[in-house]
This record gives sequence, C-alpha cells and structure tokens, in this order.
Amino acid sequence: MAENPIIRVLIVDDHTLFRSGIRSLLQRHPEFSVIDETGDGLEGIKRAKSLQADVVLLDLHMPGISGPEAIRLLREQAPHSKVLMLTVSEDGDDLMRTLQAGAAGYLVKNIETEALTDAIRRAAHGETVVSPVMMGKLVQGMRQQGQPLPPGKEKLSPREREIMGCLARGDSNKEIARTLSLAESTIKIHVQNIFKKLNLSSRVQAAVYAVEHGLGSTEREGKP
Repeated sequence: MAENPIIRVLIVDDHTLFRSGIRSLLQRHPEFSVIDETGDGLEGIKRAKSLQADVVLLDLHMPGISGPEAIRLLREQAPHSKVLMLTVSEDGDDLMRTLQAGAAGYLVKNIETEALTDAIRRAAHGETVVSPVMMGKLVQGMRQQGQPLPPGKEKLSPREREIMGCLARGDSNKEIARTLSLAESTIKIHVQNIFKKLNLSSRVQAAVYAVEHGLGSTEREGKP
C-alpha cells in the first residue's frame, strides 16, 4: 500500500464556474485527484458509489435534493466516501442538520485555499472538520439540544489548555504546532491525551468543550 495514497475527490455543485475553480485549485496538489464533477445531487451520489470517491465536496442547496438527504443517501450507498459540505450558508440550523445527517465536515465557501486542502486531507483521514466561523454556532446548537459535556478540565496541563484553545478555533495539528512552536507529532500526542482525559471522541467535540469551559474562543486573535 502506498505510504501517501492519492485522495480521490468528487465535486458536486450546480455552479459550473465554482466547480472549475475547485478542480483547478486541487490539480495543483499531486496528493489530490479530482475524479469527476457534476451539478446534480442524485448523479453525484451515483458517481461517488461507482468511482469510489474518498471525499465528496457537496453544495448544500442542490436541484432536486436537499443537502442532508444527499448526505444520508451517500452514507448508505457510498459509505467509503467522506462528505464535506461546502456552502455559502452560515446558518447554524444548516450546520447541525448536515452534521447529524453524517457529514464529515461543514465548510463555508469563503474558506482560504490552504484551509480547504487541509480540511480535505483531514476528512479523508476520518476527522470532522468545521469552518472556524461556524464553531460558535456549533456550540450554540449543541447547547440547545442539551448534549452534555463531561467534566474534568482540571485534569489538563497548562500546555493541554493552550492546545484546547487552538482546537476551539478549529486549528489543525499543523497550525497548532506553528502557533506554539512545537513539532506536529508532539501536538498529535497532546491531542490524543486530551481526548483520553476528557473522554472525548472528536476534535469538534473538543472544540465545543473548550468554548463551553472557557478554554478558548473561536476568534483567531493574533494568529499569523
């Protein structure tokens, strides 16, 4: 098996120019292969299944089918594919509905190039990715649904609290390493330890925990 396998990406969006732009962007990176694109949600589901897409970039508002319904069908028919919602909507309800439907992430279309490519990598490796601008709304949505978060922030070391602050912004391990001047491998170990100490299962859950317990904000103040 290849050490760094190619990530196979399918683009499903009804705006032709937007699809072309994303394709052009990803083709600059040899680790990605845009295997196909379509402007039809139902056709996208068929192609994700037949072409074995690793990551599907899916628009929220598609002709003939809603985003959450498309995600549910993709999870049933192409379970190998990770679905990243890529949308202009910053609505908290849209965010919660798509994550509950099984999306691997929710990205807003004004996302920067490096953040998009990093999100695709992370989704392909099983992480849940949410645009930093949506983190506050994710916290609010989980509060409204009454989802409890475990106690135990006193178990965290000062360094782990710093890292939790970065997780609250949705930072990747690479970004946290750069911010704290540490090796990325060191950050990965810290994140794993945080999950164990707090009984958390995902970075999104850790981000919500951090905001709820005053360990960080969703703002990127002073970030280079």
